[in-house]
Amino acid sequence: MELSSRIKAVSPSATIAASMRVKQMLAEGIDVVDFGVGEPDFDTPRFIKEAAEAALEAGDTKYAPRAAAKLKAAIAGKLKRENGLEVGSDQVLVTFGAKHALYNAFQVLLNPGDKVLIPTPYWVSYAEQVKLAGGECAFLPTGPQTHFKITPDQLRTSAGGAKVLLLNNPCNPTGVTYTPQELKAIAKAVLGTNLIVFSDEIYEKLIYGDTKFASFAAMDDRLPERTLTFNGLSKTFAMTGWRMGWVAGPADVLKAMATLASHQTTNPVSFCQAAALSAYTHPTAAGEIEAMRSKFEKRGRYMHERLAAIEGVTCVRPTGAFYCFPDVSAQYGRAFAKERVEDSMDFARLCLEKAKVAMVPGAAFGEDRCVRLSFATGMDRIEAGLDRLEKLLKQGG
Repeated sequence: MELSSRIKAVSPSATIAASMRVKQMLAEGIDVVDFGVGEPDFDTPRFIKEAAEAALEAGDTKYAPRAAAKLKAAIAGKLKRENGLEVGSDQVLVTFGAKHALYNAFQVLLNPGDKVLIPTPYWVSYAEQVKLAGGECAFLPTGPQTHFKITPDQLRTSAGGAKVLLLNNPCNPTGVTYTPQELKAIAKAVLGTNLIVFSDEIYEKLIYGDTKFASFAAMDDRLPERTLTFNGLSKTFAMTGWRMGWVAGPADVLKAMATLASHQTTNPVSFCQAAALSAYTHPTAAGEIEAMRSKFEKRGRYMHERLAAIEGVTCVRPTGAFYCFPDVSAQYGRAFAKERVEDSMDFARLCLEKAKVAMVPGAAFGEDRCVRLSFATGMDRIEAGLDRLEKLLKQGG
């Protein structure tokens, strides 16, 4: 069959492809240290599972979830309490993960040729979702010198003719977080344009050190009417497989997204919504989140220190999410003198083949000098993987 030109233009997810390759090797009995996965290694808290079990037993298996209205209200309450945002239930839409929310937002807001500003490095699905909506990507390059963050001047220079700015804070793949002061400066620049802002805040609870998280829409009273805030439960509550995400923003946009979803999925899984409601209302939730966050912080600090100590490797310290994004380009022509290493794809491939350490090449995120390593795995595996990587790079491949 002849496939559509639309799907031919889309690249498969590099992170999913890397994960599948590791799973294949593990199934073959090969001991691989997997730094490629962007998924918490913790189990979903027990109280969330119990809420889903109770919903199932109560017959909450129909199209109309019993918890739907309460879940929207709980999310609105969370946004007011934690993020300083006043939204009504009609300004919240629950989706099959935050990825689903982003996809539908692009679909209802972009016309063919509309330009979307995407800071690089960027999460792998952003550009592909823009393509599927008929939009055009305009990448805003960053680097270690700016801690992988865009500047207000850069935004002002690039905003002409653009419709959407996509901000990911904290960022996947870099692990960096914008400070409230930096967001206010970007907000001032945005308010001098006609840009709509997509603020992807899925990692908001995974913040380290003295870093303070702030929602972009809370930076100015005029921003909520032109900002979509994306979030979900996958990272915060270790619920990746539950596919529970949401978006908050202007009611007319969310109504259009709901109309689109009515022809896609009808609604997210009924009993999973009951579980999500428990996640946002249970009295022990904050403690569960902090227990995971503190472990991630310890792991991230250790991984960063180990990577930064390797000759020829530079690494910006992660202040959020669970990734390190080291620049390994100095190793391309030195560490693998016997091999043909020209880019991050070659580097990641050889690390997997020779050291049995999996990572995601930075090319997948628009930055070919770097690779992404996740510290969402146990400390013993982090130590073992970094030992292998250090030995490989010292020996020159």
